[in-house]
Amino acid sequence: LDCGADAVYLGSQRFGLRAAAGNFSHDDLITAREATSRRGKKLYLTLNAYLTPADFSALEKDLHELRHLQIDAYIVSDPGVLSVVRRIDPDRQVHLSTQANTTNAAAVGFWHQSGISRVNLAREMTIGDIRAIGSETEAELEVFVHGAMCIAYSGRCLLSAALTGRSANQGACSHPCRWGYAL
Repeated sequence: LDCGADAVYLGSQRFGLRAAAGNFSHDDLITAREATSRRGKKLYLTLNAYLTPADFSALEKDLHELRHLQIDAYIVSDPGVLSVVRRIDPDRQVHLSTQANTTNAAAVGFWHQSGISRVNLAREMTIGDIRAIGSETEAELEVFVHGAMCIAYSGRCLLSAALTGRSANQGACSHPCRWGYAL
């Protein structure tokens, strides 16, 4: 924020894909919301993990506790998470994470009709692809311009789980795509 960002995104202690990032407690989220509000900046919360059936009661509890913070948008990947957000916090904006692998205008249209206001396109998109999609949709588009390039579409990688037992799709990626290999 001191360097001019107009928005920040962060993760809580559950349901984000950066499980080892030292994420924000509920009290930390309150402090972050106060800091962004004072400066007229946006705060987005990632809820972009792919959940198992056992996770949904905790998600519902968290969403009820988060409603009063007036977070500017949730960032989701899982359609089930989107449906729970819509039920519990129906007026909140929802953005689609790059983890949802959106690679074409038809998919952007689907998500937009489902209530997504901004779509983070898959990291693998070329500038030409992004332009073409942008010319065919009314949804806001966002793209990552740096960071990890997973070996599967935007993080849908099974290699980490296979090699280390740490699931990238649950936020615990060991980043085997960055390891040194030799033949």
